Amino acid sequence: MYNTAYHIKDLSKYSFLVTGGAGFIGSNLVEYLLRFSAKKVVILDDFSTGYKENIFSFLEDERCVLIKGDIRNPVICRRAVLGIDYIFHQAALGSVPRSIKDPISTNEVNVSGFLNMLIAAKDSNSVKRIIYAASSSTYGDHNVLPKVEDKIGKPLSPYAVTKFVNELYADVFQKTYGIECIGLRYFNVFGPRQSPNGAYAAVIPLFINGAIRNEPVRINGDGEQTRDFTFIENVVQANMKAIFIKIKSHQVYNIACGKKISINELWSTIKHLTNSGVNAVHQKDRIGDIKDSLANINKAKEELMYAPKFFLNEGLKLTLKSYK
Repeated sequence: MYNTAYHIKDLSKYSFLVTGGAGFIGSNLVEYLLRFSAKKVVILDDFSTGYKENIFSFLEDERCVLIKGDIRNPVICRRAVLGIDYIFHQAALGSVPRSIKDPISTNEVNVSGFLNMLIAAKDSNSVKRIIYAASSSTYGDHNVLPKVEDKIGKPLSPYAVTKFVNELYADVFQKTYGIECIGLRYFNVFGPRQSPNGAYAAVIPLFINGAIRNEPVRINGDGEQTRDFTFIENVVQANMKAIFIKIKSHQVYNIACGKKISINELWSTIKHLTNSGVNAVHQKDRIGDIKDSLANINKAKEELMYAPKFFLNEGLKLTLKSYK
């Protein structure tokens, strides 16, 4: 992974902050930045959902600095942005079910924490742009496929509300304070370092874990719901291409592959790749989930020059290799 350069300028001239840098997406961004000679990479993480083992090897590099802290603390946010040119804001409490169980914490981290980062960037003398993790959950109950950036519905969960509020705040901060902001609406990201552990693990690591360990696999509802699964390197590509493009206003982009697959088909594919004899058990539908998801990625292709390099099967093979 990360043998292809997706940026267009010399990274050795710039310092980067990756919030949530010990998490799945964040640690992959850190890996890319260090591999391509970034001047400095600061990781801000409180390890509530990130893992120290994701970044141990990176911290051996003198260009990489860890700040253990919470984005809900404005002082920590101001400290983290000192001397930073670009922010990749990945820190969040993900998961629709988690947000339904605990909407207050989800709001505190995803909204108040995001606002703290925006204010820290606004007050900084060095920050040029924030690229933040938006979400396909923002499309809510809008049932037309594929999803296009300027047509959204009403949110279906507290998590979706928080990610939509992020977009509203980013838009206001760019218009009011001139802070350049780009939101990347991720669609079901998967790949190495995505943990199968915990109550809110994503479907692909859960399926892979069950398949290779011969443990029970559960599918919500009838399994005919569809998703546009996106391999992690595609997401890293989009983030890197969002650094240097020219923008006149706040922008959001769908980051996906533009292809959908049902959860039943996904399980069949993973079962085949792992030669697993495990059978899936269906359980009741999950509250707050959308039925179908498919991205129109034309805007990202045209403006970011984004081009998915890894599609589902190849991404699954690389992910399986890392899990084994």
